[in-house]
Amino acid sequence: QEQLVESGGGSVQTGGSLRLSCAVSGYSYRDYSVGWFRQAPGKEREGVAAIRSAGQMSGLIKYYADSVKGRFTISYDNAWNTLYLKMSTRKPEDSAMYYCAAGPRSPTFGGYWYLNPETYNVWGQGTQVTVSS
Repeated sequence: QEQLVESGGGSVQTGGSLRLSCAVSGYSYRDYSVGWFRQAPGKEREGVAAIRSAGQMSGLIKYYADSVKGRFTISYDNAWNTLYLKMSTRKPEDSAMYYCAAGPRSPTFGGYWYLNPETYNVWGQGTQVTVSS
């Protein structure tokens, strides 16, 4: 059964690092993509970062929203049992409920598709991140 469980959120101050984790079960990284999304009160859910297999080519392909490029890093463990999001140089506008999600993988599409919440069909319960100055 497919299941995603996030952890690692909390209340933190600006600067420094925080790492979110997402335990992934029921998926093979070769066939699916996984990503991190966030939703602040009164705002739509938005893509933060996503990762997928490069298919017949080795390695993984990562996508980042412009707002987090250079500050956040998405990664996974070797078996892709756990997805991570390292949040560095946090800003108050990073405060939101963070979700991990799993969805289809397609070499046809790029970052716009992989960072679109509508691409994903299985979601975790979310973990709250609050950044204060």
